[in-house]
Amino acid sequence: MASRYPYDLDDPLAAALSPPPGETAAEREERVRAEEEAKRVSDEIDERLKQDRAAWKKQRNTFKLLLLGQSESGKSTTLKNFQLAFAPKAWRAERASWRAVIQLNLVRSVNFILDALSQEMAKTPNPTSPATSPFLRPATAQSRAHDHAPSSSPPSVSALIAHAKSDPSGDASDTAPQPPLQFTNVHALLKLRLIPLRRVEADLKQLLGAATDELAPDGSVSPTYAVDDANAAALYDPGRRRLAEFYVRSNNSWRETLRTAYQGRNGDAAGQEHSAMELEGQSKLEDATGIIASCAEDMQALWKDAVVREVLRRRKIRMEQTPGFFLDDIQRIARREYEPSDEDVVRARLRTLGVQEHRLVMERSIGVSSLASNDVSRDWMIYDVGGSRTSRAAWFPYFDDANAILFLAPISCFDELLQEDRRVNRLEDSFLLWKAIVQSKLLAKCIIVLFLNKYDLLEKKLRSGTPVKKYLPSFGDRENSASVLAQYLHQKFKDQHREFSPEPRRPFYGYVTTAIDTKATTSTLAAVRDGILRHNLRKAEFV
Repeated sequence: MASRYPYDLDDPLAAALSPPPGETAAEREERVRAEEEAKRVSDEIDERLKQDRAAWKKQRNTFKLLLLGQSESGKSTTLKNFQLAFAPKAWRAERASWRAVIQLNLVRSVNFILDALSQEMAKTPNPTSPATSPFLRPATAQSRAHDHAPSSSPPSVSALIAHAKSDPSGDASDTAPQPPLQFTNVHALLKLRLIPLRRVEADLKQLLGAATDELAPDGSVSPTYAVDDANAAALYDPGRRRLAEFYVRSNNSWRETLRTAYQGRNGDAAGQEHSAMELEGQSKLEDATGIIASCAEDMQALWKDAVVREVLRRRKIRMEQTPGFFLDDIQRIARREYEPSDEDVVRARLRTLGVQEHRLVMERSIGVSSLASNDVSRDWMIYDVGGSRTSRAAWFPYFDDANAILFLAPISCFDELLQEDRRVNRLEDSFLLWKAIVQSKLLAKCIIVLFLNKYDLLEKKLRSGTPVKKYLPSFGDRENSASVLAQYLHQKFKDQHREFSPEPRRPFYGYVTTAIDTKATTSTLAAVRDGILRHNLRKAEFV
């Protein structure tokens, strides 16, 4: 008699795989379908595990570099120099997307000056006479002569310049009497003609995805101020000496948005359908470029005006030292055919909130040793973290597997206070940060490189006569020069490194840099990359 079971009872695997007895055709079809679905899910899991293993292996071979330092120490500029020096193809691909950022930097600087000008004109009784205002009646030869006739009460422009020269530091006492500012119809006319730049700023910020609220100088978020008078600028805090920074929360989305818009604008995406949003972005870019070009002469006149310069001096505003300063390049940038140079992109300012990850694949190794052929040296992950006090808590999770840290200390700020805490000197804050990083046991095996950055600004500041000893008593009676101060600070940072490092023979790498000087920084970065790679390979006993 034949057995009911078509498999060996002693074989459990055969019993598990065999169809159940008495299975109908419909039941068999359902069972086969379920088995195929289970196999599909199993294959997906296997593929995901395979990809995870490959990603883990690749991540293990990725060189991780942290850029640390207080806010506005030059971290983002240094990152751009890394891209320019070692990934030129990727750099050129995204360089055009920085055009809108540079235009926004320029427009915001002009609008900031207009804010200060409006405040001062509002405080001056009858800054321009209604009887001679060109906005009320056409100008005649007689009225123009009246406008330019010498006044008996307000001082002349030459008197204002002479007064400015008598106080070159711009730090005169607020209580000291100062001659009233002499505003003319020219200033009112410039304010009127530059009104379109307000819309340009709003459109460019919208394209970038910048927040509608802005970061005030203290790092907090300040509300956007409404403009009630069409002929007046938005009145910001009268005590403000610098621009409130706009910011974006994403690091890559704005690049993709602008790259798509520029490609459509230049006809690179011919034959492709564009969404309404893309078409709107292209239109805004074209309008912004056209308006900026049409306002070039007025922007130049505003920036070169002696009375406007006196307004900035009295408010202790140093536009030349602000990030994203392009007012000296108005004639070059305010053109319809303008294309950003490498130097322009390096100098451009766009603040991002949070920790930003940048994958950098080294494309060339000019001036670098044969270490560059190593796979580990080609694939880098660079983390650019926020430097404000409220952002520093986000640093620590990245300390665990970091290969190297590039710490940037701006040495030109020896006479400045933290925007987040007006009781703390910025140079002192850099020393405290440096000490905390050097003595961290999590970073005991991590190589740390120091950049004493913004040497160019330090030179300008000391040439103007700012005394170092006043703000840094330990400097003593040394020569009040940039080179002497840089050498002094280099030694101070080195002493702290030796004193507080948990590793007694930890190597010290310190460089004096100007991050916006692309040529000098490229050679420095090449040396830094070579040094830290050799150090890590030596630890692995490869060299």
